[in-house]
Amino acid sequence: MSEPLVIGIAGGTGSGKTTITGAIASQVGEHIALLSQDAYYRSYTHLSLEERSRINFDHPDTLDNDLLIKHIRALKRNVPVQTPIYDFHQHLRLERTVNVQPAPILIVEGILIFEYEPLRSEMDIRIFVDTASDIRILRRIERDINERGRSLESVMQQYRETVRPMHIEFVEPTKRFADIIIPEGGFNKIGVDMIVARIRDIMQDHQQVS
Repeated sequence: MSEPLVIGIAGGTGSGKTTITGAIASQVGEHIALLSQDAYYRSYTHLSLEERSRINFDHPDTLDNDLLIKHIRALKRNVPVQTPIYDFHQHLRLERTVNVQPAPILIVEGILIFEYEPLRSEMDIRIFVDTASDIRILRRIERDINERGRSLESVMQQYRETVRPMHIEFVEPTKRFADIIIPEGGFNKIGVDMIVARIRDIMQDHQQVS
């Protein structure tokens, strides 16, 4: 198999990155490999749970981007990788991993994937999902309560203290690195259709060259 097309999908928390990913996967008609930056938080095993809970996980330094790059490059060489599983209750990586097989399309998704130049340079297409902050915080509350066992109070406190400031400082500025900006995420059908059409064109050209 030839080298995959690498698509980066960035945007603030709750912006709709997962919806865009799902829309691409359902429409492109190719097998897709997915790497989520959320799985690549560092594991602070030397700290207590209380100390780990005080870490600002919305800061770029908490992410192991070098491991993510290593896995992207392996998949580009058509080598399977074992990706981490991150426990957001304990703020630790689990011992077990997920096997990700190479595919014609590799999607890399995360809020800060464009912040680190060596990481974004691995991508062929960079998409930024741009969604209003009030919608994003509502989605964040729903996700963190239902999927990560957080209380409403803790979600709101984290949003005020770290999520919003880090979005302004680190996430929003990376919009300038995007090739495509999609307002309103996966609900923007025209935007999604344009992306899918472009991906199909690139894949067709790539196959002809191969």
